[in-house]
Amino acid sequence: MGWLDRLRGRNGTGAADIGATMTHAVEAAERGDHQAALALWGPLAQAGVGRAQNNIGACFAEGLGVARDFALALRWLSLSAENGDPVGQRNLAALHFRGDGVAQSDAEAMRLYRLAAEQGDAPAQDMLSWMLLEGGEPGDRPEALHWAQAAAQAGVATSMTRLGMMFHDALGVERDPAAAADWWRRGMAAGDPDSEAMLGAATLLGQGVAPDARHALDLLLAAESKGSRLAAPFIKAARATVSPAEA
Repeated sequence: MGWLDRLRGRNGTGAADIGATMTHAVEAAERGDHQAALALWGPLAQAGVGRAQNNIGACFAEGLGVARDFALALRWLSLSAENGDPVGQRNLAALHFRGDGVAQSDAEAMRLYRLAAEQGDAPAQDMLSWMLLEGGEPGDRPEALHWAQAAAQAGVATSMTRLGMMFHDALGVERDPAAAADWWRRGMAAGDPDSEAMLGAATLLGQGVAPDARHALDLLLAAESKGSRLAAPFIKAARATVSPAEA
């Protein structure tokens, strides 16, 4: 029996065969052998498996196992998105957002991110929330809050940080410094240095958390060392507040 017969599910083995092939391909990609992965994804993609189409498109977009080619990335990701794969929708949205191989369009990017978000894709929910908050109207804030909450519940640290900002600045919600600090704690625990920086600032200023200049400085310095650009404006003030005995 050929691969196409198996993909069509004859004898009830199609789903199992597809799953096994996808697993082998992912294992190859994880060990850096993208050419082997592409060889496995190719027949599946030709047969209309949306996730395989996405994976091929992502390889062309990133130059993994093949020369970077945004035209081919667009082709494969468009097929994946049309087949309803949320990761394909999200990756196609990224091409439109950046203007890679296609005219830049925030509107089309948002449309595709929303399709993926509605299917439960957490990174798409996070990106859609960011776009609605940063580039949308004040009336978009409740939807931005909704998607940030969904992504945060799925463990996306940047959405936790964004929720902290929204509660701190009253964006789509009532101002609640304690809730902001709580979200920043969660974001820090999930690995986002920007959450650590904002928790440091809140600790310095005593907003939603007891003031503690020494602890604030420790948080801010740690956040800056991890790449957060939000920490620097508060570090000088924190140093000035820390007593010589604490320094």
